[in-house]
Amino acid sequence: MTDFALPPMHVDFRISAQASLSFAFTDAADEGMHVGCAWLAGPRTPETWHLSADYSALALEQAETDGDIAAAAEQVYSDLLTRVRGSSHPYLLRIWNYLGAINAGDGDAERYRRFCVGRASAVDAQFNDPPPAATAIGHDNGVGALQVIALCSRKPAIALENPRQTPAWSYPRDYGPVAPGFSRGAVLGADGDSARLLASGTASIVGHVSQHVGDVAEQLRESLRNLEALLAVGHERSGRSFALSGCEALRVYLRHAEDLATARAVIDSSGLPIERVLYLRGDVCRRELVVELEGVFAPM
Repeated sequence: MTDFALPPMHVDFRISAQASLSFAFTDAADEGMHVGCAWLAGPRTPETWHLSADYSALALEQAETDGDIAAAAEQVYSDLLTRVRGSSHPYLLRIWNYLGAINAGDGDAERYRRFCVGRASAVDAQFNDPPPAATAIGHDNGVGALQVIALCSRKPAIALENPRQTPAWSYPRDYGPVAPGFSRGAVLGADGDSARLLASGTASIVGHVSQHVGDVAEQLRESLRNLEALLAVGHERSGRSFALSGCEALRVYLRHAEDLATARAVIDSSGLPIERVLYLRGDVCRRELVVELEGVFAPM
């Protein structure tokens, strides 16, 4: 299903229906969908997912009106479900959400919390049973448009939860009026040669509580422990064995570019194939967290 040459600086989503999903660096402003997460280190060559007829992908962008991220999220997710439900690929497996100023606003007015409210207003019962694996990252392009990229399939994936973490949809009221709607990961095509485990955005959270505030190295180590726990659950649920060494693509989003050297030192000693790790500048959905991971893993 996938052929990974790895991710780049800005991300250009070029969708060829039921054929490929490319995350590729480009300087051409008039091509594709660009995400303003600046390249810090790692591969510059494209990460290309060659999709069989069992999969399709959609890339949507919704303008915000007067910075109303809740309304934009409701509209883009309504559009997404309209396109997907009743199609030949009705199952949402993996979603990427990119928005500007993700942590702007206080309390329930924070833009990420408002995004969750808008998404929850649009999605249906099937979306939440269970929700797809997902990532939400803040980019540097400012307020203006919400970008959503979705991987869909003819068949459902195996949704994964991490035993070290509270399911996101069960977070207490402390984190907003609506709990985030995503699973921690998914196993695709478990019975076939193209099986993959897709890890959602993974951060330094145990239970529902952020850990190691102010320490990027320890936050990254905790995130890696969460990732390893997810890979173990993937094995339990699918019968396929996954390990950090089987990583085909890993993105490390750093809130502060100056943390790059520290992050690279932690990753270099983790057992991950370092040539497949891309470092990008991006904001994590919790303002006290400074690093988040997402990745793709082949069975061993």
